[in-house]
This record gives sequence, C-alpha cells and structure tokens, in this order.
Amino acid sequence: MNWYPWLNAPYRHLVGQYAAGRGHHALLLHAAVGNGDAELLYALSRWLICQKRNGEKSCGECHSCRLMLAGNHPDYHVLAPEKGKSSLGIEPIRQVIEVLYSHAQQGGAKVVWLSQAELLTEAAANALLKTLEEPPANTYFLLGCREPSSLLATLRSRCFYWHLASPDEQLSLQWLNRQGAGNPVDRLTALRLHDGAPLAAEQLLQPNRWQQRAALCNALSAALPQCDMLALLPALNHDDVADRLHWLCSMLMDAMKYQQGAASYALNQDQLPLVQQLASRLSSVSLQQIMQQWLNCRHQLLSVVGVNRELLLTEQLLGWEQMLGATGYSSPHSL
Repeated sequence: MNWYPWLNAPYRHLVGQYAAGRGHHALLLHAAVGNGDAELLYALSRWLICQKRNGEKSCGECHSCRLMLAGNHPDYHVLAPEKGKSSLGIEPIRQVIEVLYSHAQQGGAKVVWLSQAELLTEAAANALLKTLEEPPANTYFLLGCREPSSLLATLRSRCFYWHLASPDEQLSLQWLNRQGAGNPVDRLTALRLHDGAPLAAEQLLQPNRWQQRAALCNALSAALPQCDMLALLPALNHDDVADRLHWLCSMLMDAMKYQQGAASYALNQDQLPLVQQLASRLSSVSLQQIMQQWLNCRHQLLSVVGVNRELLLTEQLLGWEQMLGATGYSSPHSL
C-alpha cells in the first residue's frame, strides 16, 4: 500500500498507545473516504503482527512481516462482503471467530480488519459483540467506518473511537500539486468538494471525471437563462447520480454563501460565475427549498431499492422549473 505524509502523526500516536500497553483491542477508526484510513490500519496491522519491531516501525524482515507483504499471513483476517454483495453476513463472522479462539499460527498477534463496519448486517454485528467484549489473548480488531451513528450502539461502546480528520488544507494542496493534478483553483475546488480528503480530490481531478463535472456545470449554466431545467437530465441520469447531485447541491449552497458575502468560503471556486448566476436568479429561501428537495431525491436514489432513477430526476427537474416560473421566469415545458 501507499503511504501519505498526513498519516505520520496519527500512526505514531496509535502505535505509541500500543507500545505503552494502552492500546485497545478494538479500534474504531472514523474517516471520510479519501483520507487514507485503509493505509493507516494496514500499517498498524503490520506493526502489531511484526515479531521484531523496530521502535514504531515493523521490521519488514521477520517471517510474519514477509507473510504480510506476500498477502497470506494466516493470523491476519480481512473481512469484506463477498463479490456482488453490499453487506457482510453472519457466516464470515462466525468463521473468523472460530479461528481466533485457536492458537495463533505464527505465535504472535492475531488481527482482524474490517474496512467498513457499516456493512455488517445486524445479525453479524451481534455475533461479533461477545468476542469484542471478551477477545482471545493478543487479538486485535481494527474497524473502519464512515458514519459511526449507523453502527449499533453496543458495537460502538466496545471499541476505542478514533477520528482520522482531513489534513490541513495547505498540506493537502501541496500534496496534490506534487501529484500534478489540475491547476491551483481546480485543486482547491476538488479538495473542498470532498471535505478536504486529498485522495478523493485526486480522483475527482482525473481528466475524465473532471470533465463530467464540467459538463454538468455547463448544462446548468445554459439551462438557467431559459428556465429549461429538464435539459440537465442527460448530465444527471448516470449510475454515479449521487456524486452528481452532490455537485449540484454544492452549487446551490455556494449561491447562498455568495448572497451572504461569503464567496471565499465557496466550494466551487472554479465556477464562481455560475454560483453568481444562481445567486442572482433565486432567493435564499428558494435556494434552500430546491437544495432540500435535491437532498431528499438523492436519499431516495440511495436507499429505495428498484427506484426509477430517470422518472425521479425528471419529476424533480420539472418541479424546479415550476418554482422558477412562480418567480417570474417562464419554463419552456409549461408553454
């Protein structure tokens, strides 16, 4: 795995806790996508399993380290949903628990890594609870999560909570600059659109992805003067609709910031003319109402199984046109 400079301090802190005998057997690491939590937990796993630690570093040479580097250490268990499934059921949990209560095959620590604890079904989470409360000796559970509030309270209470915050904006911008992705304004925009997570920003800055966002912004800029919001449908109706609606809602939020004289805090620094256009055409109340409707739409698209995406988007866009019509702009679909 890669390593990133903003992980140095949290890694040293966590390893220091374990080295001093104060490390918890169940660590719940809360991080936004793109902050490097997987790399951090893997590095911690290597240190825990290493048989000849060199201070806060794993030696990289002992038999356990070689097995970890080869990806086949028998005492390192990675829990993830089966291919094609979106949740982790009870059977894999039962299987790993059974293995944990036998002796470690390498005579050292046993580590279980679950990158997204939210993927546990309720039955799987309950099956894990007793082991988290009374774990076998020298056994560590490293759990990652995006939304701790979505986990069972009983599961959270058995873990030591650690929040991996996004790095300082300037540090992230320097790192993105070294990757050669985008110009300074684009880098700042991508970073802010992802709550400061550098790896997620780098992905957004990839040419194809950045062009997709630009196409949505261009479609919105062309649709507003004509009040033809249905023209946005081709730019929104894709499998990654949740991301595209995030881009759209961020524009509406930025327009509200612009109205309040806070344009410097806007996320979309590369689209300030479009933000100004939205701010001049819609009142603050209208912007809030439209954004809330889009957030509700996004929630339905993410949570309702079998929802008709195109129909839902069409309904929302036509509703936006009607709102513009009520404020004095004529919609081509109402004529």
